[in-house]
Amino acid sequence: MRRSPSRLTPPARPLPPAPGNEAKKRSTHRRSAEIIEAAAQIFAERGYHGATTQDIADVLNIRQASLYYYFPSKEVALELVCMRGVEGFFETAKAIAGGPGTATERLSGLIRAHISPLLDRRNFVKVFLTQRQFLPAHSRRKVGKGSRGVEAIFEGVLRDGQRSGEFRSDMDTRLTTLSILSVVNGCAAWYEREQVSIERIGGEFIRFILGGIAQPMGGPGTKPRQTRQSR
Repeated sequence: MRRSPSRLTPPARPLPPAPGNEAKKRSTHRRSAEIIEAAAQIFAERGYHGATTQDIADVLNIRQASLYYYFPSKEVALELVCMRGVEGFFETAKAIAGGPGTATERLSGLIRAHISPLLDRRNFVKVFLTQRQFLPAHSRRKVGKGSRGVEAIFEGVLRDGQRSGEFRSDMDTRLTTLSILSVVNGCAAWYEREQVSIERIGGEFIRFILGGIAQPMGGPGTKPRQTRQSR
């Protein structure tokens, strides 16, 4: 007598996620962001060596031991804050430099974009600028990679301006790049105290930077200036 073929057992369906797992993840992510914000505040106010993990915990009214769920040491907390401080600078600068407009217009856009993060993440930017030297060498290289990329972008736009005749042909583009970034980065130290709008600061920076690098009309090696075509 022929045996009937055995039935195949249908594959088991994956279990649905446990109730509340997604909400728990969102809560953990939100708490992590709050803790890094608190670390940025303390590092900006007291400096890396003047700050303690207890100071960070006090801002949040939590136990010091609870912080180690989110970062294992003060050093790691500083790295996380610095990474957030430099976040987006390179991508934004690259988009502006590769976009439309004359070199003058693109340099102006780079300057404005470089100081705009002071509006929403001032503490992170300040810590990156003033405290990253206290990171170990491997972390310092990691967080500094974006800065080197931004320097190259600024210098590339300056060279574009030299080729187009907008900027002085005798300008040292490397030294000018470092000078511009020193000026725009420096406002992180006094922006809050002076209570001046980012728009006004950007306008003043652009005015005196362009005043120093613009090719005088009729000067040596002057080429016709590029202008944006009217639409």
